[in-house]
Amino acid sequence: MSKPAYNTKELWRMDRDHYIHPWTDFSVFKEKGSLVISESEGNYVFDSDGKRYLDGIGGLWCVNIGYGNEEMAEAIADQARRMPYYSTFTHVTTPPAAELAAKLAQLTPGTLDHVFYGTSGSVANDSAIRIIHFYNNRLGRKSKKKIIARTDGYHGSTYLAMTMTGVAFDHQGFDLAPDLVHHIPNPNPYRRPDGMSMEEFCDEKVADLRQAIETLGAENVACFIAEPIMGAGGVIVPPPGYHKRTREVCDQYDVLYISDEVVTGFGRLGHFFASQDVFEFVPDMITCAKGISSAYVPLSATILSSEIYEVISVPQADGAMFTHGFTYSGHPVACRAGLKNIEIMERDRICEHVREVGPYFEQQLSSLSDLEIVGDVRGKCLMMCVENVANKSTKELFDPAVNIGGRVAEQCEKRGLIIRPVGHLNVMSPPLTLSKHEIDDMVMILREGIVATIEELRAEGLL
Repeated sequence: MSKPAYNTKELWRMDRDHYIHPWTDFSVFKEKGSLVISESEGNYVFDSDGKRYLDGIGGLWCVNIGYGNEEMAEAIADQARRMPYYSTFTHVTTPPAAELAAKLAQLTPGTLDHVFYGTSGSVANDSAIRIIHFYNNRLGRKSKKKIIARTDGYHGSTYLAMTMTGVAFDHQGFDLAPDLVHHIPNPNPYRRPDGMSMEEFCDEKVADLRQAIETLGAENVACFIAEPIMGAGGVIVPPPGYHKRTREVCDQYDVLYISDEVVTGFGRLGHFFASQDVFEFVPDMITCAKGISSAYVPLSATILSSEIYEVISVPQADGAMFTHGFTYSGHPVACRAGLKNIEIMERDRICEHVREVGPYFEQQLSSLSDLEIVGDVRGKCLMMCVENVANKSTKELFDPAVNIGGRVAEQCEKRGLIIRPVGHLNVMSPPLTLSKHEIDDMVMILREGIVATIEELRAEGLL
């Protein structure tokens, strides 16, 4: 592809001096600045100097149909020409918003037939809580407001979404609303006690939820929110049966279940939604973002059951309205992108492709287990993680100052592969169009990057 010339030095300076990035490491940012990514094509991105990188993280779990899709670009441009925006407040709609809502209702399980739009996963999860609190108010259950989430679960970065997020690292220096949210332990099989079977571990983690509800009082607990596979908290696949059984606990205590499919939705696990098709349960709400538009335009959705909708859609007083929403709720360009994204995925059988190459990706990554610092390789399909440890026998972690995940990611970047460092972890979530050949390249480069890191650690006396 033909690429325009960029002034990398000037872009680097402008970015350093003016752009506050998400998750900025200010200890190095002013010196190192940012890698300027300027072009993209297929499963690759290019920096402003023309170097090509295989994108092992799909932007951020989200560029599901790959980069530079001309069909998607034309759909977005066409909608922008027809009508770039109109408010959907108070009984106004647009064709893309109506059509996408109907399509999402078709794709979701059970009676999840009603869609509220936002622009991010954080907004989708905030909206879910606000709607559930409104729902309980309508039923006269004004004390039923507490939220149960999980340690190391990730649900977003707005005030409430970050309070639900159980990643302690992300809370440093920021305030939360802790009285509203209660966290139960992470269901991480790799960290289960020695000698405990997977079945026993599942029993324990399900009991954690039951105990939390009983301790808080079922009359005070509104909902349980959980990712089918925990993403930023470490790509944690819970023990078999966990979600189905926690759903049963929620039903027993009249607690609503929010399935946060911001990452797992739209094909990452080989299905449009993973809750029922992969984990065999139907939640009361599904939240989604990222892959809903393959990140070509910001879009999210909070999808709720007919049972919830029937309660919240009854007027609460003469002249009262459902006073929740945003300027960009149901944005026509974003909804058109969502429709085109689904059309491309269905026509090109992208979910089926993921179900074919996903197990191959799992198998190839597992071959890295012979390396000295690789403690665990986990995940499912195109949502994977390598956990780096200082001692494989004891599972002891490196000192955070070693920055082991960052070291591995930097070595891979030098070799033309972008992966995501999360503390001692390296996370991979490539575009869903990834080929087996590209998987081989990813795993080869990752092996080289880990080996180079091991050599670096030995030279520094850290291993």
